Amino acid sequence: MIGRVFVGLGVGFGLAVDPIYIAEISPAAHRGRLVTWSEIATNIGIVLGFTSGLAFLNVDENTAWRAMFAMGAILPTIMIFLAYKVMPESPRWLVSKGRESEALVVLEKIYPPGYNVNVIVEEIKEGIEREIAAEHAVGWDMILFPSPAFKRMLLVGIGTAVAQQVVGIDAIQYFLIFILDESGIKSRITQSTILIFLGLLKLAMIFVAGFLFDTKGRRPLMFTSLAGMTVALLLISVNFIGDSHNAAFAVVGIGLYLSFFSLGMGPGAWLIPSEVFSTSIRAKVIQV
Repeated sequence: MIGRVFVGLGVGFGLAVDPIYIAEISPAAHRGRLVTWSEIATNIGIVLGFTSGLAFLNVDENTAWRAMFAMGAILPTIMIFLAYKVMPESPRWLVSKGRESEALVVLEKIYPPGYNVNVIVEEIKEGIEREIAAEHAVGWDMILFPSPAFKRMLLVGIGTAVAQQVVGIDAIQYFLIFILDESGIKSRITQSTILIFLGLLKLAMIFVAGFLFDTKGRRPLMFTSLAGMTVALLLISVNFIGDSHNAAFAVVGIGLYLSFFSLGMGPGAWLIPSEVFSTSIRAKVIQV
């Protein structure tokens, strides 16, 4: 239980920091695609989890789950090294600490050669000054007692994050094995193979979403995602009416649901909150 607490803390910190860090370090023209990387990383973990189920299929259950947990420490260890040695600090954080020369170095690596990054530094400084002024003026009152403008920001940002959870993604993922079993697929090898296929499909659609977010916009993709998931859930529900269940129909329905989720609602729930909130309340609201 103590280990699970630490895992939960790590996941919570990561999910809160990732979209903010990516949004602060990314040029605006590429921000939509880059913020989706947070969702991509999560889904790579899901695919690896499904793959481990197939890899340990013939291993004793008491040994298999321990080996899976041990393997879960590999990628975090690699990320610790990369974060310490490779990842640059956020230019905005550096400017807020008075380390403008270091921020310029980071920005020169991000933007094309010859780009006047001094302008970016000045914009960051102005944004920080506005945030400090707002913080001193009202503090948490901006969130607890928002003005109409901030209320709309909160509705869109927090509403998007809540919607990501209430569309049923966790229920579908937790009960994938149960759904496959009830549809008539009893073989563990077949189940594991289908899970890997579904995980790869979900992962591939996030790459598509990253491109479309920057070309088609956020709002159309979110509507398309929600409509597609609604149709997919109806298909899955209809398949389980009565005693006759079609396995292929169930797999297609699940595949459609996961695809449409990754097309908009999955990565969009990280992207939109990182953009919609003004700098004066962004950090506080992301915590909420």
